[in-house]
Amino acid sequence: MTTETIDSARSVSPSDRYLPLLVILFIGSGCAALIYEIVWFQMLSLIVGSSAISLGVLLGTFMGGMCIGSIGLSKVIATDRHPLRVYAMLEAGIGIFGLLVLWLLPYVGGLYTSIGGPGMAGLMVRASFCALFLLPPTIMMGATLPAISRWVETTPKGVSWLGFFYGGNTFGAVLGCLLAGFYLLRLHDVSVATYAAVGLNVVVTILALFLARFTAYESGQQSESAEAVQMSPGSKSVLFVIGLSGATALGAEVVWTRLMTLNFGGTTYTFSLILASFLFGIGIGSAVGSILARFVQDARHALGWTQFLVVVGLAWAAYLLTQALPYWPVSPDLAIRPWFNFQFDFMRAVLTALPAAALWGASFPLALAAVAKKGQDPGRLVGRVYAANTMGAILGALLTSLVLIGSLGTQTTQRIMIASAAFGAFILLVTDRNYSSVVRTPAQIYRGAGILITTMVLAWTVAPVPELLVGYGRYAATYQRSAEYFDWVYVGEGMNSSMAVSDLGGGIRNYHNAGKVQASSEPQDMRLQRMLGHLTTLVPLQAKSVMVIGCGAGVTAGAVSIDPAVEELTIVEIEPLVPEVVSRHFGEHNFNVVDNPKTEVVIDDARHYLLTTDKKFDAITSDPFDPWVKGAATLYTTEFWLEAQEHLNPGGVITVFVQLYESTLEAVKSEVATFLEVFPHGMVFANLNQGQGYDVVMLAQQEPTPIDLDAIDEKLSTPEYATVARSLSEVGFYSAPQLMATFAAKKPEIDPWLADAQITRDRNLRLQFLAGLGVNLYEADAIYRDMAQYRTYPEELFVGSPLSLAQLRAAWSGME
Repeated sequence: MTTETIDSARSVSPSDRYLPLLVILFIGSGCAALIYEIVWFQMLSLIVGSSAISLGVLLGTFMGGMCIGSIGLSKVIATDRHPLRVYAMLEAGIGIFGLLVLWLLPYVGGLYTSIGGPGMAGLMVRASFCALFLLPPTIMMGATLPAISRWVETTPKGVSWLGFFYGGNTFGAVLGCLLAGFYLLRLHDVSVATYAAVGLNVVVTILALFLARFTAYESGQQSESAEAVQMSPGSKSVLFVIGLSGATALGAEVVWTRLMTLNFGGTTYTFSLILASFLFGIGIGSAVGSILARFVQDARHALGWTQFLVVVGLAWAAYLLTQALPYWPVSPDLAIRPWFNFQFDFMRAVLTALPAAALWGASFPLALAAVAKKGQDPGRLVGRVYAANTMGAILGALLTSLVLIGSLGTQTTQRIMIASAAFGAFILLVTDRNYSSVVRTPAQIYRGAGILITTMVLAWTVAPVPELLVGYGRYAATYQRSAEYFDWVYVGEGMNSSMAVSDLGGGIRNYHNAGKVQASSEPQDMRLQRMLGHLTTLVPLQAKSVMVIGCGAGVTAGAVSIDPAVEELTIVEIEPLVPEVVSRHFGEHNFNVVDNPKTEVVIDDARHYLLTTDKKFDAITSDPFDPWVKGAATLYTTEFWLEAQEHLNPGGVITVFVQLYESTLEAVKSEVATFLEVFPHGMVFANLNQGQGYDVVMLAQQEPTPIDLDAIDEKLSTPEYATVARSLSEVGFYSAPQLMATFAAKKPEIDPWLADAQITRDRNLRLQFLAGLGVNLYEADAIYRDMAQYRTYPEELFVGSPLSLAQLRAAWSGME
């Protein structure tokens, strides 16, 4: 489209003075939409799971609904309806469905869990369940921009205002993202967040109806012919490129999120900052693009040059994420408060994402300008462009998260993104509008050659993810000085996370995930992992079937597997590469557990697995991701522990690992108090490192049964249990009294300590917000000493011969 004025299909156009008010309305609408998105994803992931597949289904359904709404509005709503009234009704409908999701989902969730399961059939059930709740409101969300677009003309000035509406909606999304992530969900819960979003919908609805009452709107006599007007020549290529732009943008966001969480730490706050920085760039770009759309001579070529610059922006982001940010000489634990790190991380995220994100934001108004033609229905114009962009975004996000990263890695995936953006630029800058000719003029030859050479050079500069970044994340620069001492045995990028295995001097082997050491053969780590496994099988009278949540290095699962009483071991792990590859590198420490005939490995989110299986166990042990990792808190809520309790056989035992490092006193209290609320007979065992607090194991029995020291020692003395006895002796436990002397507390004694604890429930996931504030704190001993002040000898908890009890008391006293 050129700058010539395109006549309106309406006889009356609105006064320009009301258009800025519409931008404000869209800011409120975008803010509410992002709050809903975050809340709905949190609520639905509790039911359908947090695996990459489940989250892909959620994202695809959410964006699919917006795509349907953007296309469907012009087909369903007549042009003679006042756009502001249509917009108001859509906002009201979104608010109503927001309340329905909040109120109905907890009750209808049981329907899914009764029929959901693994495999393609289970996947279809997940998609249908998500569609039931997400499609109605997201269809209305997708229709809001096409609805209000009918209030402007398809002139360069009108198209420019459409871009401003889009930008306002995006800036509102930035506010909603930060408001939900740092205030509404951190201090309140999904109910309060939903009511806040509904409040915004109500305000926007009232203001839109108020404006509609005092502004005239006439669709004009040409409304029917407007629907028949086709887009400008070459529109198909523009729609294809804007779809490709959406695919590249969302694909890049997935890659950036993976790499930024390694650089910053994968807390819930980090995810909010990453999304906000991405949307911030799109908002700025859409504002600039809206201005350009008003004055540019050839919007099609302008869109092409925008895609070419995206190539540069993608290469810039790849350089920062893998070759610059990991080595910035800043240690995150220097910050006095986490809020300083949040500011620093947001600045780095904006520095990384802004160039490419701004260009993607500018692409939307330029695409509108490129396809606009005299006499068009603005709603249909916006709907088609918006739908093409959204369909591309769905494809890009799903393909990248479910296929590309896991099979090709982030380096090749980023190169594909660069090539995709270059292909879009080539289509618009080198071919003609109808693809009838690729090269016609010297200018086209030069442009084509320039695009090809630039793309090849910049794609070549994309580096693989550094081993140090995968292994030590935000502390990569700190460990750079000693990098020569690391022998990287394995580095992999899976569908859900990036992981590595490294060897240090002295025979120490580390398993890295989420940018930190998750397990190792260090004495203090081996002690904890063996404690977790052996307490799980030795405390119950029999442990024939055991479930292990989280495979990791497999040491805990291995300790379980060697118990002769165990006949069936089920390991539930969310990332396939962990049991398939990582655990095999720890075979000498985990007794080759994955290859044990007793072992069944289930690739699934542990919560989703428990919700969808009827299987029961004699014992369950849990050692998932650190609680500060986004999504891990779903395995620490009262509802999760109740579900685990339902899957325990009579006399069953459950154990769970609790780290005291990289955490806060409030987070640890929340973990302990939440567990003990469901298991009031639970107890805590401590794993000290050179006499200082390090981590603990929580243990609970279905019924409060005394632990028989002599019975355990008798088992350990038999030939059948020789391997178990040797496993315990390797970490310093030579008898049952020595193992049980690690007892630190039980509920009645530490109730005063837990008086101010915040209980983690499904509706608040409080733990991930508390733990996220302590990701760079190392106050394990102080936290343990604070709890240990209530430590008293458990007279009634253990039974045995006088000698065994005397040995226990002596060993327990020695732990002080």
